[in-house]
Amino acid sequence: MSSSVSVPRLVIAAPCSGSGKTTVATGLMAAFAARGLAVSPHKVGPDYIDPGYHALASGRVGRNLDAYLCGPELVAPLFLHGARGCDLAVVEGVMGMFDGAAGEGELASTAHVAKLLRAPVVLVVDASSQSRSVAALVHGFASWDPEVRVAGVILNKVASDRHEELLREALESAGVPVFGVLRRVAQVDTPSRHLGLVPVAERRGDAVASIAAMAAQVERGCDLEGLVSLARSAGALPCAAWGAAEVLGAAPPAPHRPEGPRPQTPDGLEDTTRWASQGRGELRDQPPPDPRPSSPLVAVAGGPAFTFSYAEHAELLAAAGAEVVTFDPLRDEQLPEGTAGLVIGGGFPEVYAAELSANEPLRKAVSALAETGAPVAAECAGLLYLCRELDGQPMCGVLDASARMEEKLTLGYRDAVAVSDSSLAVAGTRMRGHEFHRTVVEPGAGDAAAWGVRVPRRRLEGFVQRGVHASYLHTHWAAEPGVARRFVERCRTS
Repeated sequence: MSSSVSVPRLVIAAPCSGSGKTTVATGLMAAFAARGLAVSPHKVGPDYIDPGYHALASGRVGRNLDAYLCGPELVAPLFLHGARGCDLAVVEGVMGMFDGAAGEGELASTAHVAKLLRAPVVLVVDASSQSRSVAALVHGFASWDPEVRVAGVILNKVASDRHEELLREALESAGVPVFGVLRRVAQVDTPSRHLGLVPVAERRGDAVASIAAMAAQVERGCDLEGLVSLARSAGALPCAAWGAAEVLGAAPPAPHRPEGPRPQTPDGLEDTTRWASQGRGELRDQPPPDPRPSSPLVAVAGGPAFTFSYAEHAELLAAAGAEVVTFDPLRDEQLPEGTAGLVIGGGFPEVYAAELSANEPLRKAVSALAETGAPVAAECAGLLYLCRELDGQPMCGVLDASARMEEKLTLGYRDAVAVSDSSLAVAGTRMRGHEFHRTVVEPGAGDAAAWGVRVPRRRLEGFVQRGVHASYLHTHWAAEPGVARRFVERCRTS
């Protein structure tokens, strides 16, 4: 692994959700990038949607830092991996600053990640309904855990010059500098639906305008030079950067054939799932060399219906020897030629059920591939796509199960163990995952289940049949890189 370096960095936190973290963090990323800085965007927790906005704002892949899914020991190495070659890193927190995995104390909270990164924290405070009380609020957050360095405040939704004056006067007694004041304005257009913000891939033009508005608001109201100076006060981290090739103990093969234009994702960024090499996800200036003839082709679902993926998964597949190619189930009628394995991550197939169902040639191709015993890894949205039907619309029919929308939100971390040997793991492999959906699959588990979920309640979940591993659980393969190696080996031999 490469030696550690000092990366200037900020963690953007808040007392609670809805305070304006995403607006401030995304606006800062865009504003710094507009000044010519290479900005590394990060998100605390498992959320896939905010990193899409971060990527569009910064021009680099948005990455997650999750101390529950990956373990505290991997947070700093994964951070350094994502921040390679960057001038500055901005880390958006999750929920309230001290809110983490339920029943696990500080684990996976913004405060926990800030401590692991030894990073200064800037607290975003919704000041719309207070004046002098803001000092007590900030003092409490700054003093609650002395290991967390709350180094500044950005005041959001400030009504007037007089309101700002009262807030600044009160905060002088708290001894925490004010790095910005954002006035109460019409909300930046970031539409939401049943699982949060609408992903960038579904509204790229509008998302560009939204991010520009965030950047302008932050540029007007924040001391950008002061924030850069604060970021530079963070020292070196006592660890090396994570690398997919290093953790797999193998030299990375080139993952994609070089012909044709450089591929683009729906949000307009270069598609690093097809160009990842050397265990790195940054945008590269030169195409990789020819892939090894023995590299099996792993097709990864993308496009607006399947936007949930951690960048490290494609990097691990490439480092394990796969040629990684993305395809769009809404547009492509066939799997990429030579597909030996299939990865279908999370997203919103319930929103696109009619369109996915209408693409009958691809549904048949997926079913035919699964029938051969080829490895197929499906998480959440991928599970729904493999079912017999989704809300009455025919899907791939790989699994003898039916999926439908429901009002209940299923959300939370899960502690699980593999109960069946599969293309991803041997029985007994322990993994941590995350569920986030408003759908239900009946039955919830096959004759051979994927996981035995231990937290929050014991149950069997998911399906293992032939080469298929399908489950609601989102997992982070950096926590168990052998998953990628096993999957690619199965692609070679199936």
